[in-house]
Amino acid sequence: MKRSFGVKPDLVTYTILIDNVCNSKNLREAMRLVGVLSESGFKPDCFVYNTIMKGYCMLSKGSEAVEVYKKMKEEGVEPDLVTYNTLIFGLSKSGRVKEARKYLDILVESGHFPDAVTYTSLMNGMCREGNALGTVIDGERMELYGAMKSAGIKLETASYATLVRALCREGRVAEAYDVFDYAVESKSLTDVASYFTSEVTLKWLKKAREQGLAV
Repeated sequence: MKRSFGVKPDLVTYTILIDNVCNSKNLREAMRLVGVLSESGFKPDCFVYNTIMKGYCMLSKGSEAVEVYKKMKEEGVEPDLVTYNTLIFGLSKSGRVKEARKYLDILVESGHFPDAVTYTSLMNGMCREGNALGTVIDGERMELYGAMKSAGIKLETASYATLVRALCREGRVAEAYDVFDYAVESKSLTDVASYFTSEVTLKWLKKAREQGLAV
């Protein structure tokens, strides 16, 4: 553009270029382009930073995403809901759920409202963490589920199935049924296989307890 047509790229041009570079997973080049953008007299906006953060998060590089967030703040660019959801998703995906939970608090303090993306990212992270470590369902996870339910927010089908199985493993049948019932009532179980898997799991556990085969 510069050499052949003498046309100076604008903010939209740089944004499209950065987005494409991020999609190719070349995040170092994307950050270099942010510097070029600034040197050209443009100020990177929230969308540009969110795009780069998303790229890092998709690669499970939560630390790098946090660094982009910090740079964003240093440059005086105000994070939006997408920024915080991206961070929460990336940190949860990287197994750093406690840190992701802190950004939920910052999100609320900043005047934003958690949505389905926020809760789903955290719940998925907590469920993965529980499965990997063999830990019990803690109060924080159920508190998060309660907040999501009160707000009428749906989770992804897989999140319900994982939560039901985890509660069943601990013998918490009533809570498992509550989660299952909400998933059905809110029409969240779009996957027929997940519906029947959850239902069969609950029925099996209930029958096993009645026969004294499960706690």
